[in-house]
Order: sequence, then C-alpha cells, then structure tokens
Amino acid sequence: MSVPSGIPVPSAPPSYEETTGINVNYPQPYPTPEHGRKPDGKRMNPSSYMGQPSPAHNPITVQTVYVQQPVVFCDRPIQMCCPSCNQIIVTRLSYDSGALTWLSCGGLFLLGCVAGCCLIPFCIDALKDVDHSCPNCNTLLGSYKRL
Repeated sequence: MSVPSGIPVPSAPPSYEETTGINVNYPQPYPTPEHGRKPDGKRMNPSSYMGQPSPAHNPITVQTVYVQQPVVFCDRPIQMCCPSCNQIIVTRLSYDSGALTWLSCGGLFLLGCVAGCCLIPFCIDALKDVDHSCPNCNTLLGSYKRL
C-alpha cells in the first residue's frame, strides 16, 4: 500500500532519551576510587571498606548487673551470700544492749526494783539488739534493732 504524497505520516513518539537527554540503557559512569582510598584521595579505614564495623567508631560495652534482693535481718541466723567473701554462709549472731534493754531497765527501776532486779533485762537476749556477722571473714552484715 502506498501513501499518497502530501499526507503527513505519523511518526513514533519521542523516546525518553530524546526528551530528557538521559540514556536509560546504560548506567551513568561514576568515579571508582583506588583500592583503600576515598574519592577525595584520603585513605580509608580497612574495616570500613571490607564491610566490617570499625571498632573505633562502634565500641561495644558490656556491663553485667547483679540484682540482689534486700536481706531482712531478724533475731535468728539466716543463710545468705556474704558480700565481702562471696561465700554462702549462715550468719553468726551477737547480742548488744539496745534501746529496749535500757527502757526495760528504767521501767523496772520505776516499779521499785532498785536492789539490782532492774538489771535483769541485760541478761535476757530477747530484749537485746542482734548483730549478724560472717563466720568466715567476721564482716558485720547487718543488725536487727528491737526498738
């Protein structure tokens, strides 16, 4: 079939390359640096171009935290880990005169026990304060105050 002369023949629409000036079939060239150098010519850290994190830029700090439950001391020996010698121990008790002992002595004195009977509370451990210590290292671990 022939096209009569004088009739315009429609042409293909302009390509993307013709309208934008960008060649889409070939990647754009970019400068490749020498091995171990940045494009500006400075040396790179070997771990950064090897795909490994640099220890100077990404320090990792590991901290171990031990959470210890508070120890409640009473008038009896308890089993615990000594914070000084790190041994599992049963505490050693020692009794010391505290506020309850002195108040008991004063109360007995006021009631008329003046001939030495007011000193009886100093002989009763149930009225004294209790100190807990480690039997291995003799460290004072805590106290139980009666009053």
